[in-house]
Amino acid sequence: MKKHMSRFATVGLPLILVALSGCNRSSEVSFSQDVQPIISKHCAECHLPNGQGHAASGFLVESYDSLMKGTKFGPVVVPGDAVSSSLYRLVAGEVDESIRMPHGKDPLPTAEIAVIEAWITQGAKNN
Repeated sequence: MKKHMSRFATVGLPLILVALSGCNRSSEVSFSQDVQPIISKHCAECHLPNGQGHAASGFLVESYDSLMKGTKFGPVVVPGDAVSSSLYRLVAGEVDESIRMPHGKDPLPTAEIAVIEAWITQGAKNN
């Protein structure tokens, strides 16, 4: 038993501490620093005034307020619930390929999708 405890102390305990350290809130996602640059890079071409995406859906990404307003069909972000947020589902490819965003372009990198998901999950704050 002592040998087993010794192995836990040298291997298991450090792994648990590393896992728990990832649970803190110090990695809060910022809309202005983390999300807005992704939106500007991948969405603004179509979802600014006079853009194709704006004409089709009414969705604008020029500001936090316009993004949170959503489309003419309703909100695209449900703060705290990425799975119910069409913004996340569209960029994550969790929809029919014909409506995946950005439409007709390469999908967002996995890391950028994770940032959007985390931001929504953390409450989609204007920070």
